[in-house]
Amino acid sequence: MPQLIEPSPALHASWLAASAEWEALGTQDGAGRHLVPDQGLETAEGFRRWTETLREQETNPVGGYVPATHRWIVEEGTFLGAIDLRHRLNGFLFEAGGHIGYSVRPSARGRGVATWALGEMLEEARARGIGHVLITCDEDNEASARVAEHHGAVLEDVRDTVLGRKCRFWITLDG
Repeated sequence: MPQLIEPSPALHASWLAASAEWEALGTQDGAGRHLVPDQGLETAEGFRRWTETLREQETNPVGGYVPATHRWIVEEGTFLGAIDLRHRLNGFLFEAGGHIGYSVRPSARGRGVATWALGEMLEEARARGIGHVLITCDEDNEASARVAEHHGAVLEDVRDTVLGRKCRFWITLDG
């Protein structure tokens, strides 16, 4: 059974293995990599600093970013992916990024991991008083669209953004 945990330096080796899977595909979306433009994640110290930065984003965001809760999807000590809840939307997030972003390593896809993690993070959003959650995905990312739709997401529109053509879904959370 997977768990959502705070980013942890203890998962460095597993995270590096997942990162290699993403690199083989040419991309790794989300997961807070933008917070370390100089990278250095291959070193234990650089990775430790990055996980600390991710944890601090919840109450003390850096670089003009909005407060965000970063969680890692882990099963039996293996990093499966990441999911982030942005506590509010700025202009960029409203257009292209949304409240919640998630990514699952290629070898863990097709098992319902993202669907489960989104359900858990929607509970966090509800607890924070976020009544309407925006989820975006690339227009051709049918798997991500299905994950959002599983949780009642309704497509508002498809639009061109600075990140490319995005589907924009809204999920209304009750009380």
